[in-house]
Amino acid sequence: MAAVITSTANARIKKIRALRMRKERDEQQLAFVEGIRSVVEAIQVEAPVEHLVICPALLKGQVAWDAVNLARAAGTEVIEVDETVFRTLSRREGPQGIAAVVRQRWERLEDVLPVTGETWVALEEAADAGNIGTVVRSCDATGAAGVILLDHTADPYDPVAMRASTGAVFTKRLVRATFDEFVDWARTRVVTVVGAAGDATHDYRTADYGERTTILMGSERAGLPPERQAVCDVMVAIPMRGRADSLNLAVATALVLYEVLHQRERA
Repeated sequence: MAAVITSTANARIKKIRALRMRKERDEQQLAFVEGIRSVVEAIQVEAPVEHLVICPALLKGQVAWDAVNLARAAGTEVIEVDETVFRTLSRREGPQGIAAVVRQRWERLEDVLPVTGETWVALEEAADAGNIGTVVRSCDATGAAGVILLDHTADPYDPVAMRASTGAVFTKRLVRATFDEFVDWARTRVVTVVGAAGDATHDYRTADYGERTTILMGSERAGLPPERQAVCDVMVAIPMRGRADSLNLAVATALVLYEVLHQRERA
């Protein structure tokens, strides 16, 4: 059995710690996820786990240890560290003593062939990692196929996004593309592109979402700009009855996703 790592300057630990930065995640095509729930989910769905990092002094509960034993039985390397080292890796106030380094999985947009009844979400310039993770989680909840991340949208493999996704990032399909590539794809694949804006004329509850749908959502700050709205086949609005003039990006996306699901189940 390998020795417990006790130095925060250990080369492997420094490499894992560097995954906090998007540049390093992009270059290494790896991601760091921590917490019992997220790591157990990664193991259960057979995500491409490179290795686990555990701190026996912090790791509590049979579920967590069962996950470690399952990973070991599958041949996954388990790196043991002391509490000081683990706390330098963790972004939690109360670290649970288990984390994983996972290989990222991406698809090319040109290889995505939507079928009848399939729904995707496309995010343009969305900047909040927590929102990205929540949108991925909502896709999982509604049976949507996955998320297309356009241009400078935040990273779904950011630790904050991965935590918000509660493991859905391991099961939903993820695509990166430019906005122009997305427009060409939607036209070629005959996909109904549905945008959302407060001044849209169609109520999201009565709109026609088509047989193959992509819900296009803009940034948290500015929403979907007019030039992006122009490429949409349908623009929908979510009624607002209070003083607020807009909803959180992830909440609005979830509402539209559930309406698409509702209409298809009803049909």
